[in-house]
Amino acid sequence: MPIGKDTILQGRIFSPLLKFAIPLMLTILLQALYGAVDLIVVGKFGNTTSVSAVANGSQIMQSIIQVIIGLSMGVTVLIGRFVGSKDDESAAETVGGAIKLFFIVGLVISVIMAVLAPQIVVLMKVPAEAAEKTVQYVRICGSGLIFITAYNVISALFRGLGDSKSPLLFISIACVTNIVGDLVLCGVFKLDATGAAIATVLAQAVSVVFSIYKIRKDRLPFEITKKKLLSSKGASFRILKIGGPIALQDFCISFSFLIIIAIMNSLGLVASASIGISEKLFVFLALVPISFMYALSAFVAQNVGAKQEDRAIKGLGAGMIASFAFGIVTFSLTFFAGDVLAGFFENDPIVIAAAQSYMRGTSAEFLLVPFVFCFLGYFNGIGKTNFVLIQGLLSSFAVRIPISYYLSRLPNTDLFTIGLAVPISTLSSILICAGYYVFVRKKRLEMHSL
Repeated sequence: MPIGKDTILQGRIFSPLLKFAIPLMLTILLQALYGAVDLIVVGKFGNTTSVSAVANGSQIMQSIIQVIIGLSMGVTVLIGRFVGSKDDESAAETVGGAIKLFFIVGLVISVIMAVLAPQIVVLMKVPAEAAEKTVQYVRICGSGLIFITAYNVISALFRGLGDSKSPLLFISIACVTNIVGDLVLCGVFKLDATGAAIATVLAQAVSVVFSIYKIRKDRLPFEITKKKLLSSKGASFRILKIGGPIALQDFCISFSFLIIIAIMNSLGLVASASIGISEKLFVFLALVPISFMYALSAFVAQNVGAKQEDRAIKGLGAGMIASFAFGIVTFSLTFFAGDVLAGFFENDPIVIAAAQSYMRGTSAEFLLVPFVFCFLGYFNGIGKTNFVLIQGLLSSFAVRIPISYYLSRLPNTDLFTIGLAVPISTLSSILICAGYYVFVRKKRLEMHSL
């Protein structure tokens, strides 16, 4: 919990929320840079097939990582709730349940990715020229998922405690290690996409070792005994109950993007590389609303635990205002300067022009996602994760995919036209979330007043 007069649970709203969100912004920025470095380095030392391989491979891995992040949100919400209600015993049991649950999850997914990488690449319709490199990238990164899982769970734990600075430190170490690894393995040893994958796994392993050292050195604010670890079975189920729907929702959204990428891959290598670049840029450009989503999840969870419903709602409004102000800037960048942004990842002017066209079509999304992400952060914080799942399924599979496919099959279609499916589906999410918020707010405030 932040130190000072204004904290998550008392005083002004925006100040502690922003203080919590800023390290998250830097963390997400470094995570985006972490993934983008592979693409940048490979783009400079390799060719378009290498860019397509890393773009597709990293998108596949990101889909899996999003599932892990979504599931770990159960840890953040539960820890935040127990910290708010000062229930140290339940908080300790949650940590024990998380250790057991995510060890199994990480191990199982690692095996699946290693075995099924070729089949996944085929389903993605990766261009034949880039298929073999993509399989290698996915297999190597998949083998290191146990480290990626550990990092995200530890970060979720610290966010639940109200500490967003430690995850920033962990990802900073990973990012520096990854950059050095990429430059050495791709630039010096010319290992191409394979070298980028090895650097990614190595960086995550170094980060996890350091995070464990920090926990052992500084200790958590509650004691975790062997007895609590053994009796934490119920905690694993509680994590699944809250984080499971979020994980499934994140997977479905990521899977929908994979389907859209497959549609784009069918249009050729240039389209494949351009959408890969656009998706990498999205994390940078949606940095603020994504940060406030995670910040609101912890902020709302702690205030709900402390029975401060009004404060949780005010936090939602503050997050929306700040996120939308940033959204105006990112909309302008993607609409007017997409070629400049794409130039950071690719030298080929044809690919840059294609990415610019697609980003212009999607640019209106950045005026809309601030509201969607903040709504989702609020719903996660109050435990309404089943709704988060439902709205994700509707916006992705009932809107985004059908419209993307339809627009891709129009005569003389272009990437700008196909990109319009993105803001259309985001608008549908806003309408769904706003309607549910009106219902939930009235019901919760009535319960709180009793």
